[in-house]
Amino acid sequence: MRAEEIDSLRSALAFLKEQPGQLIETDIPVDPEAELSGVYKIVGAGGTVARPTHTNGPAMVFHNVIGFPDTDIAIGLMASRARVAAMFGCKKEELGRRIRDCANNPVQPVVISGPAPVQEVVHRAEDPDFDLFKLLPAPKNTPVDAGPYVTLGMCYATHPDTGLSDVTIHRMCIQSKDTLSIFLQPGSRHIGAMAERATELGKPLPISVSIGVDPAVSVTSCFEPPTTPLGFNELSIAGALRGKPVELIPCLTVKENAIANAEYVIEGEILPGSNHVVEDQNSHTGYAMPEFPGYNGKASHVCWLLKVKALTHRKHPILQTCIGPSEEHVNMAGLPTEASILNMLDRAMPGKVVNVYCHRSGGGKYMAIIQFRKTVPTDEGKQRQAALIAFAAFTELKHVILVDEDVDIFDTDDVLWAMNTRFQGDRDIITIPGVRCHPLDPSSNPVYDPSIADVGISCKTIFDCTVPFAMKERFHRAAFQEPDRDKWKVFL
Repeated sequence: MRAEEIDSLRSALAFLKEQPGQLIETDIPVDPEAELSGVYKIVGAGGTVARPTHTNGPAMVFHNVIGFPDTDIAIGLMASRARVAAMFGCKKEELGRRIRDCANNPVQPVVISGPAPVQEVVHRAEDPDFDLFKLLPAPKNTPVDAGPYVTLGMCYATHPDTGLSDVTIHRMCIQSKDTLSIFLQPGSRHIGAMAERATELGKPLPISVSIGVDPAVSVTSCFEPPTTPLGFNELSIAGALRGKPVELIPCLTVKENAIANAEYVIEGEILPGSNHVVEDQNSHTGYAMPEFPGYNGKASHVCWLLKVKALTHRKHPILQTCIGPSEEHVNMAGLPTEASILNMLDRAMPGKVVNVYCHRSGGGKYMAIIQFRKTVPTDEGKQRQAALIAFAAFTELKHVILVDEDVDIFDTDDVLWAMNTRFQGDRDIITIPGVRCHPLDPSSNPVYDPSIADVGISCKTIFDCTVPFAMKERFHRAAFQEPDRDKWKVFL
């Protein structure tokens, strides 16, 4: 099977089955209440999950989910950069530019007539036995989670004024048989702006939540401004990546569309003025779920209420989930960030930036490593300008490490080697204090230091580990004789 044939979760799994060591399937009974995530934490979560865990491990499909005999759960499809690259038909080093090119050449989604595979089975909220707790095998990541979470739901809605649609991912916790809380970070995501405008108009916001989709959709839905401003439909980037439009299907109970070849679709409305839902109102643990920086997130008291009208799904559906601090999140958040930074840097200084990597230790959001090429004396200093542009392109970015073109940005040891041999702390650290970064960084808090004005205010820092242009000749790496590869191929 070729990567170009992937257009759904099922076809992605079929593709991975043909890739040695990339997929594990198991019939061992697993409890979605924290056990499933605990298993995958050891098998392949990576990212900022507490050690021991296996980085770049295989994806997993659980066929025997306790309490849900007709449902499978998939996790970790995107928890390896190499695996994502294989599914996208490119090399792992090319992912940022590949996705950047797709963002610049979008292919808009199309609406098809039904019925679609995701509407093979329909459960309406007015049905007497309708109960999300029993119909949707949403896992808990840890025992102290606020409740069962939908972590990979593609939220699709339309702006009440412009009629333009968009897709984003938000954490959603099942609160009752027909409601979920949905956390919309104020001012940061498009669906949040739509809900706020609908509230101003005194209207509910129709929404669909598609679960279990093509990984191209999962990754590209994580784009943010300035690459994708309000009104930019990220499904068009997935369409460009696959070379054909993403197909949508009209929902059955609300005036909105959903992804036609998803495994599940939640149809519902975000109720106007409902942004006061207590996330842990059922568990009272004080926590939401583990977030990408590696810590348990605090339960929010300002979630919105999603009133469910229907749940549709395929026969024997596959629920897709992820672990918040995992390598899967790194790739979903980091790859669009890399693409956004490359987009701006290539326009500002063509040919100077070789590549960008949003490192796993920052969850794909906090840290970027920029590989910069100096070719003439006037390039000196431009590497630091590149870091400033990166900060402007992605406000949640906290640290930028600058390295030369001979440093492998995907090898942490090589990056730290550059820091140890091409960096002096008193001259190569540039700090920009008092700047808005990310609220989930626990050190960006006035309690951490009184000089911090507000939660989410941080110090952006540049670590310039590039060689001064005038000294480049002094910093050539040792060159060894290239062996005859045919002669020594048994070892190579």
